[in-house]
Amino acid sequence: MKKLILCISIVFCTIPALADHLKGGFFTYEYLGPGITNPNSVRYRVRLTVYMACNPSSGQLNTSIPFTFFDANSNAQVQNVMVGISNQYNLVRSKDEECITGDQRGCYYTIVVYELASIELPSNAAGYTVSYQRCCRIIGIQNMISNPASNSVGNTYSITIPGSSAPQNAQTNNSAQFLVNDTAVVCGGSFFQIPFIATDSDGDSLSYSFCGAWTGGGQGAGSGPGSSVPNPAAPPPYQNINYGSGFSGSSPLGDGVTINAATGLISGVAPTSFGEYVVTVCVNEWRQGVLIASSRKELHLKVGDCNSIQANISINNQIIIPSNPQFINCKTYILNFANPTTGGVTSYFWDFGLPGISSDTSNLPNPTFLYPDTGTYNVKLIVNRGQACSDSATATIKLYPGFFAGFTYEGICLNNPTNFTDTTKTAYGTVNAWRWDFGDINTSADTSVLKNPSYTFTQAGIKDVRMIVRSSFGCVDTVIKSVEILAKPPLSVSFKDTLICTGDSVTLNAIGVGNFSWTPPNNIINAGTANPVVFPNTTTKYVVELNQNGCINTDTVQVRVVGFVTLQAMPDTTICLTDSISLYAAGNGLQYAWVPGGGLANPNSAITRALPAGTTTYTVTATIGSCSASEDVIVNAVPYPVADAGPDVIICFRSDTRLNGTIIGSSFTWSPSGSLDNPGILNPVAKPVSTTAYVLSAFDVLGCPKPGKDTVLVTVLPRIIPFAGNDTAVVAGQPLQFNASGGTGYVWSPGTGLSGTTIFNPIGLYTGDFDSIRYKVVISDEAGCSDSAFVGVKIFRTQPQVFVPSAFTPNRDGKNDLFRPIAVGLTQIEYFRVFNRWGQLVFSTNRNMQGWDGRISGKEQGTGTYVWLVKGIDFTGKTFFAKGTVTLIK
Repeated sequence: MKKLILCISIVFCTIPALADHLKGGFFTYEYLGPGITNPNSVRYRVRLTVYMACNPSSGQLNTSIPFTFFDANSNAQVQNVMVGISNQYNLVRSKDEECITGDQRGCYYTIVVYELASIELPSNAAGYTVSYQRCCRIIGIQNMISNPASNSVGNTYSITIPGSSAPQNAQTNNSAQFLVNDTAVVCGGSFFQIPFIATDSDGDSLSYSFCGAWTGGGQGAGSGPGSSVPNPAAPPPYQNINYGSGFSGSSPLGDGVTINAATGLISGVAPTSFGEYVVTVCVNEWRQGVLIASSRKELHLKVGDCNSIQANISINNQIIIPSNPQFINCKTYILNFANPTTGGVTSYFWDFGLPGISSDTSNLPNPTFLYPDTGTYNVKLIVNRGQACSDSATATIKLYPGFFAGFTYEGICLNNPTNFTDTTKTAYGTVNAWRWDFGDINTSADTSVLKNPSYTFTQAGIKDVRMIVRSSFGCVDTVIKSVEILAKPPLSVSFKDTLICTGDSVTLNAIGVGNFSWTPPNNIINAGTANPVVFPNTTTKYVVELNQNGCINTDTVQVRVVGFVTLQAMPDTTICLTDSISLYAAGNGLQYAWVPGGGLANPNSAITRALPAGTTTYTVTATIGSCSASEDVIVNAVPYPVADAGPDVIICFRSDTRLNGTIIGSSFTWSPSGSLDNPGILNPVAKPVSTTAYVLSAFDVLGCPKPGKDTVLVTVLPRIIPFAGNDTAVVAGQPLQFNASGGTGYVWSPGTGLSGTTIFNPIGLYTGDFDSIRYKVVISDEAGCSDSAFVGVKIFRTQPQVFVPSAFTPNRDGKNDLFRPIAVGLTQIEYFRVFNRWGQLVFSTNRNMQGWDGRISGKEQGTGTYVWLVKGIDFTGKTFFAKGTVTLIK
């Protein structure tokens, strides 16, 4: 079985609920001639075609329904006629579309036609509206908001017949007729086309657009408002259904699907959510360019889970519409191609349309191509080339890079014209069309098609002005600029207040666009410009007026006039030599100058930073035009007091040293002083417990308020931890290796039997003339600090041996608590093992003098005899082995 495909309406659906069955429909009418019973009347045949879910139940299919006629001007009811079924049939697809996955065969709709063969209506000016209302639409419509469990949203079918006052003799009009061939297949997320076409027997021109679907009958009983079949129908106007987010009557399938106004072709990429969508198309009839009548057809479109093998061309993310397969690029020669409908496509063949060249092709699904020059190129895409389900598409590309849209504007004052100037540049052709939208939200008349239009804004604020411009080569571009409309033209002055000396002049400066005028007119040159020269005798406030096409703004500048300069410099001061100082002066001067300028951060500022090389007299001069005043500031630079704390010292741990400080000054201090024996003298004794930096500060009374400082670092070496080694035992003739540690220098005494007395690791060798000896080693560090340690050696005159006691008492009294080996003449113990009388190993070690505490697995043992074994290597390299017993006594 093939998978169920996406199609218009439900295919192979289950029988809907009793009322949920409506899937669209439309009214049509035919003019039959003048009235028969009344000469001042007209006759029409009126037909309603209703789309229903296939095979409706008896509760869903009414054998007769009311056609309610209303006066098209007052909407008052005129007649209500019951109309029976004239035709009923199923709209069925009998075969699959080969290149779409899924089984598309089966019933799509049940079509029910109700026909009023003739109705005679009095001729009136506005005509008549005929309506029929019914509940209910199918459940689960994707693009509308409704109760998903029970869709009570009904439908209103309606059409207006023109009256006697309609233009072009429209009272005798026949409405547009719709084809009933709605079995097209639409796949979710795929490109599709549906011809939503109508015909007109009068030869009128037709135009198409999406429009809103209307609600209708409810689920109530009876025949009144809210019933399933209101009888009579409610009068116009009718309410649109509630569309879901991203959908509307003018965009029922989302922004990716449009309708061609001239042909009625619906095309685009279908929504990706599968299910039913309400689609309504309005058709306008035009006779000799005049709109005379309108019709509407509604369908419930189903978007399904299927794949359609199609060739569709997308260039730079713009889908090419087959009805107008043209792409114009006026920016670049590099284009990105794609086929937006990829379902079922296994191969691609692109021909980029370069004449006389066969290498301008690609087999990639999304190729990029660089065109060599401007011109027109015919691009072709073939998908599944040479296969049964192959498809192709073409597009005409026009390349004319060098099109740059732009505009300028002048005049941004409220209620005055703002002039816009097109500055678009094009390398090919000429700019020949403009469309301006001036962003005035208060009117829809804020547009223009002139090249350089003017527009008068009536409200201040930021306006987003849009210009769409086109060239003779078809290039189109859009420019949007934010234009701020002000109640007054922008005006500013470079300074609001200034100072001049009597007899001097100053140039004023205003900034803005328009005509300038300055007042008062006294003592002023070029008063009609933005930059007049003024020379008042007394303080004067000048007012500037800016006139921008009748829009006025003003600002002021005060010019103060003085006869002399006021100046007050800082007092004389004293500083420490090599320090800097802030120089300052106060007054009404406009400019300041300090001399000498060497060593000054900014000699032309009232406040500056100075670094004098010695005592210096600085002169500051303040000026206002031709007036000036000067004052002196003397800066005395006194040298810092001198402190010398002496050289750094290294001392031994817990020793002391004498400091040796000198000063040039009147007093001094040491810091820190806690480890000094007398901080009130220049050569105190320091005894720090750790490395310490002592600071000597010198002071004087010559004017420098800061001390001179110097530091001496007393480094305290770490404490020496001497170690000569552990007491040991050897046999006569066995070399003994000593390893002392703790310093950098070593002296051993006595030197008996030693290979050296000034190294840390001498070797001892004994003949057996004495049975023991005790050595002292003096250990020193790099600073000469020293300490000593001792080590004892016991000498045996026997062969290498392991001494083991015959009994031990592990009672924790500190005496004979461990059973351990004492190896003499052995360089290595391979093992020392103890076994109980059952042969269980209770202790093992390979370390000399490490023993057993009489416990097994932490449990103390009673009195008993144990066997021990020992194996080792003596100092000559021979294997040593011994065994015996030991008694544990409790």
